[in-house]
Amino acid sequence: MHGKVAREVAVTRIVSIESDGVEAARAALERTIAAGGVAVFPADGLYGLACDPLDAAAIGRIQRIKGRDDGKPSAVMYLSPLAMRELVEGLGPRTRLAVGALLPGPVTLVVANPEGRYPLACREERSRLGVRLIGGPLAGAMCPLFQTSANLSGEPAPGRFADVPGQLVAAVDLAIDGGELTGLPSTVVDLAAYDDDGSWKILREGALSRREFEELLPR
Repeated sequence: MHGKVAREVAVTRIVSIESDGVEAARAALERTIAAGGVAVFPADGLYGLACDPLDAAAIGRIQRIKGRDDGKPSAVMYLSPLAMRELVEGLGPRTRLAVGALLPGPVTLVVANPEGRYPLACREERSRLGVRLIGGPLAGAMCPLFQTSANLSGEPAPGRFADVPGQLVAAVDLAIDGGELTGLPSTVVDLAAYDDDGSWKILREGALSRREFEELLPR
């Protein structure tokens, strides 16, 4: 009870990349995630909500902040190739090549997940995992992120910090102002069977066009 009351009266820390610098923003994100907190952060195209992908309480808090739990799986986002290395080493050889060619970039790759990593993000589909690796000002942070768009249920995902709902900012521990982003969601591609038969499927076209994807995908 005391922890809940303390959170309700706490003030969200706001860090501006422009005025406070990228190192301060990156360090604040890492500290918040490590402490079991929730953050608003600039991804590559849209603002997101993030927490530790292994922290059930923090994930539940994100769902309450957004005002819904639609039961859908979420992607795990990385900001450093080094942090992603162990996961990539567990993929099949063809999928590893595809990941190396496509990431970092504005794409979410749904890959085979035989080891059942990050079950809280996978939800009921534990044999499949959505992964992202992005660049940008927060690149280099070593914490993997459970991430979803920084919007309330039924509202559009924001591409500017100014458009992140005020009640959402007030409900998190950290909000990183990265200015205006592209406003485009990632392209979601299913590569779960890529090592088996070379098949793939675009589940949602976004910032990366189908043509660009086909050009980048190793043959």
